[in-house]
Amino acid sequence: MSYVKAKKTELGKRTLIGFDFGKKYIGVAIGQELTGTASPLGSVKAQDGTPNWQQLEAFLKEWQPDLIVVGLPLNMDGTEQPLTQDVKKFANRIHGRFGLAVEFQDERLTTADAKERLFSQGGYRNLKKDNIDSHSAMLILESYFESQYL
Repeated sequence: MSYVKAKKTELGKRTLIGFDFGKKYIGVAIGQELTGTASPLGSVKAQDGTPNWQQLEAFLKEWQPDLIVVGLPLNMDGTEQPLTQDVKKFANRIHGRFGLAVEFQDERLTTADAKERLFSQGGYRNLKKDNIDSHSAMLILESYFESQYL
């Protein structure tokens, strides 16, 4: 069984990792509560929603997050969609394997926003799947930070 040591950090100064769950790739971003900013890290390969646990654990060991934030896919009317249950299962597995706290953040429109930002920064060549997924995870974290300050 894998284990990443959870640390106790003062609220407002925590390091967070954000995940944008997908069936083939899971975007990863790192964020700092103190600044309310996030940066894309890359992605973890997945097979039908089951992540490459070694890749995922490598991110957790390197960054030692205090909290995991997972994007929760919802329909535009706020109802759950088929992928929502897969995301909840993924979050439960992270918590169970690594003992880290996991919270959800509404991820509606983050992929579209990520694509728009990436295209404006570098055109079509910037729209690689890895870029889109990790930027979506970054937007999920930034959205989480914004919701905490309201």
